[in-house]
Amino acid sequence: MSDFGFLNTHRTWEDWCGMLLGAAIVASPWFPIQDPAVNAHQTMILNTVAIGLVVFGISQLEYVALQRWQEVTTILIGLWLIASPYVMGYSGDGFLRVYHTGLGAVLVLLGVLQLWQDWDLTDQDMLRHGQ
Repeated sequence: MSDFGFLNTHRTWEDWCGMLLGAAIVASPWFPIQDPAVNAHQTMILNTVAIGLVVFGISQLEYVALQRWQEVTTILIGLWLIASPYVMGYSGDGFLRVYHTGLGAVLVLLGVLQLWQDWDLTDQDMLRHGQ
């Protein structure tokens, strides 16, 4: 039987995955298989780039100094990324809706995993993260 004990500890590779996910979110409006009309939605592009930069920045902060608010913010940003196509009116624009829903779901799962791992840690334990 397999042991999922390795998931009990917040590891630095999870922070690197968050940074990679942030970079993927920033680049998502220009992923292949896009509708040419997507580039006309400047608000959507600004929203996507802002979300990606915030995810990247929070993941860098987690790599240096771990705090619980970072995981909660990651979850909330992931939920916003899932809702963005419907709220901002580009849900019918093909694959971008699929990209954002998928990337948002991965972001929420990563945030939930990290929050679960850090839930019982003391402040001193959280300061030792990444060392």
